[in-house]
Amino acid sequence: MKFDHCVFTDKGGRSVNEDSVAAVKRGEDMCFILCDGLGGHGMGDLASSLAVEHITEYFQSCGSIEEFASDVLPRAQAAMKQAQKQAAYTRAMRTTAVVLCVSGNKGICLHIGDSRLYRFRDGRVISRTRDHSIPQVLYMSGEIEEAEIRRHPDRNRLLHALGEDSDELRYERTEFDVREGDAFLLCSDGFWEPVTEPEMEALLAQNGKASKWLGDMERLAVKNSAGVKMDNYSAIAVIIKR
Repeated sequence: MKFDHCVFTDKGGRSVNEDSVAAVKRGEDMCFILCDGLGGHGMGDLASSLAVEHITEYFQSCGSIEEFASDVLPRAQAAMKQAQKQAAYTRAMRTTAVVLCVSGNKGICLHIGDSRLYRFRDGRVISRTRDHSIPQVLYMSGEIEEAEIRRHPDRNRLLHALGEDSDELRYERTEFDVREGDAFLLCSDGFWEPVTEPEMEALLAQNGKASKWLGDMERLAVKNSAGVKMDNYSAIAVIIKR
C-alpha cells in the first residue's frame, strides 16, 4: 500500500492550539495520530502533545502492530498520569485521541473522546467512530437526530478521555479491511462540526489528492464558521494508493 496523506492543524480563534497531530512510518506500515486537549481541564496543549509523543514512540519501538494496538493507549494514559504526578498539577491533563494504523490490507482504529475517524469507500462515508459524549448517547437512544450532535449545547461534555481518573481506561478499538481507493479522515471536533459528511464526500469526489481534499475542507470549515469564534481545528486526510 502507498499512502497519500496530508496533515493540518490550526488554532482557529483561540490563543493556544491544544490539538496535536502526527503521521509516522515504520517499514511499510503507517500510523496517523490526532489528539485534542481539553482546555476546560487545564494543560490541554501539553496533554495532547504528550499523548502524540508517546504514541509515536511506541509505534516505532513496539514488537508488532498487534502489540501496539493492544497496549498503546493504556501506556499513554500511564505516562500522562505520571507526568501529572511529577509536576504536581492541581488540574487534570486530559485529551481525546484517535489513532489509525494501517498494515498491509488491515486497518486498526483506536479512539477515546470525540475526535473522529471517518472511513470512505467508493467516495462515500461507510463508517465513523462513535463519540464518547453526551450528544452521542442522546442520538443512540433516539432522543436527538445525528445532525443535532454538531450544535448540541452539551457537545463538549465528554464521557471518556486520556488522563481521566479511572481504574480502567475505556476506549474503543475497531478493525477493518483496507483497499486501494479507500480514504480516511481523522479530525477534531473543531473540524467536523463545521463540515458535514455530504460536504466531505462532495469534496473527495472533486479531488484525487489528499492535500487538495484537505485544503478544500479546511477552507469550507472557515467559510461555514463565519461569525463564530472558531475552536482549534485539525485533520489528517489519507487516500490509499497502489
